[in-house]
Amino acid sequence: MALAVIPTAAFSINFCAWIFGCGCRSWWAGAAANCNIHMQGAKHCPWCIYDGQGFRVAFVLILAAQAAMAFLPGRHGLKYRFALALTAFPLIGAVVAAIYGWISHYWS
Repeated sequence: MALAVIPTAAFSINFCAWIFGCGCRSWWAGAAANCNIHMQGAKHCPWCIYDGQGFRVAFVLILAAQAAMAFLPGRHGLKYRFALALTAFPLIGAVVAAIYGWISHYWS
C-alpha cells in the first residue's frame, strides 16, 4: 500500500492543478501559494473554497480505496493489487473533482 500512497501524496496537488487549472504547484514548489483561491474576483478552486474540504475528501477516499485493494482478501497477486491501488488515484480523484466542480459551478 505504501508504494501506491507515496505517489498519491506527492502528486495530489499537481492533480488538483491539472484538473482545475487553479495555479497550484508541487508541494516542493509553493503548493497552493499561487492558487486562484487567493485571487479576488476569480473563480476559486473547488477543492479549496470549502476550506480544503474537497481536497481532504478526495485524499481520504483515494487512500481508503488503496487500503482496500491492498488488504482485502482475494486471490489476486501483489502486482495486480498494486496496479489497482495506483489506478484509484486518478479515477477517484477525477470523480471527486467532478462533483466539487459541479457543485461549485467552476466550469460554468
